[in-house]
Amino acid sequence: MNGDDLCHLPATALVELLRSRQFSAREVLAAHLDRIERVNPAVNAIVTLVPERAEASARAADESLARGEPAGPLHGLPIAHKDLVQTAGVRTTSGSPIYAEHVPAADDLLVERIRDAGAIMLGKTNTPEFGAGSHTFNPVFGVTRNPYDLNRSAGGSSGGAAAALASGMLPVADGSDLGGSLRNPAAFCNVVGFRPSPGRVPSWPSFDVWDAMSVDGPMGRTVGDVSLLLSAMAGPDPRVPVSLDEPGDAFRTTSLDAGIGRRVALAPACDGRMPIDPRIVATVASHAATLEGLGWEVEEAFPDLTGARDVFFTLRAHAFARDLGDLLPGERGRLKATVIWNIEQGLALTGDDIGRAQRTWSAIHRRVAAFFERFDVLAMPVTQVVPFPVEREYPREVEGVEMETYLDWMESCWSVTVTGLPAISVPAGFTDDGLPIGIQLVGRRHGDLDLLRAARAFERATDLWRRRPPEPDGGPPASRRS
Repeated sequence: MNGDDLCHLPATALVELLRSRQFSAREVLAAHLDRIERVNPAVNAIVTLVPERAEASARAADESLARGEPAGPLHGLPIAHKDLVQTAGVRTTSGSPIYAEHVPAADDLLVERIRDAGAIMLGKTNTPEFGAGSHTFNPVFGVTRNPYDLNRSAGGSSGGAAAALASGMLPVADGSDLGGSLRNPAAFCNVVGFRPSPGRVPSWPSFDVWDAMSVDGPMGRTVGDVSLLLSAMAGPDPRVPVSLDEPGDAFRTTSLDAGIGRRVALAPACDGRMPIDPRIVATVASHAATLEGLGWEVEEAFPDLTGARDVFFTLRAHAFARDLGDLLPGERGRLKATVIWNIEQGLALTGDDIGRAQRTWSAIHRRVAAFFERFDVLAMPVTQVVPFPVEREYPREVEGVEMETYLDWMESCWSVTVTGLPAISVPAGFTDDGLPIGIQLVGRRHGDLDLLRAARAFERATDLWRRRPPEPDGGPPASRRS
């Protein structure tokens, strides 16, 4: 097996090769560092690289296994953390020139958990400024390109993670999702991105330990890989009151094989409530046969999400003002316009505005709960557009409908965020010119494991994850050392 084939193995297969000592952690790391050196200049997915630190960790992992010590579930797997995640001793910029040289003193909780599970951190993945927007570019590191077409967007805000996975530079990656930041780039890059239930992966430290909108979650090339990483990320934390009590090891991949009946609501066009590229609608609609072939009952239906825009826009703006408002007076000149707009929207909110949004949110939850009394899974588009030209900040119109803000073109994701339900993006097909299309599966309340089981069944029926992007021709150096 050559190094490129090793780098494209599912993480579940790779970790078994490591645990059985058919490959050492140092060999696996070396293969991925070699691939990063050759591929990353063209893609620009990994923006800070710490090879010496990674090599020391890989050596320690090999020595531990040689002594007969237990191997963690992620033993020896290379990983790079999203550049919003705080990593002790490793630069964390949040894609902002304000923090271009910021080196945290402590790790975020998810970094601790992933390291304790045996993964080897080799660097950071690119993100838009403060994670704002579903196209990954920033003034610190530039733009991340889609491995399937370097002239197209990789999505965002976990675009660096998705592009690195698709191009074989990482076997697993973490990301975060407020309005689609795990799901959108996964769909754009033909990988899997899972938005778990709020509280499934506790975020610490946090500006708001009660936050039920923004979540951290796993990405991988397969559903099994995502479940494996989730098993290390998930589990309660007493400092985070919304954290769920179920332990992370409930998500080990062996638990994905249980089969249960499914009642699927299929919504290829989201009941006409938002403009969607007809190629995406046709692809999602074509999978009625896939779902029925699994023995599932399929019915066209879509929940009533009236008011989701007001809820999402209001509570997102409130979060921007809460988290970034203190930067505005002194750093306005170093903030991108859309971030300034979101902060100012939040600062202008009144108590009545927030109260109205919360009442609407409660009404949506009641209607969605009633909808999922009839269904186990909702199947719908992840995105409303296919990967767009990399030079655009965001799509200004979708199917002739003008987008009022930089957020409107992702309604298919943020409307699902408002439901509070787990959701996953799984590869679903390609356009005639080779651009990936994903399908979004939405599960019942706290039904993360059942949703992963459904997603794995769909994945096995289609096998679309196996289609690799073309090898890039190279480009200007993009990897940077801390």
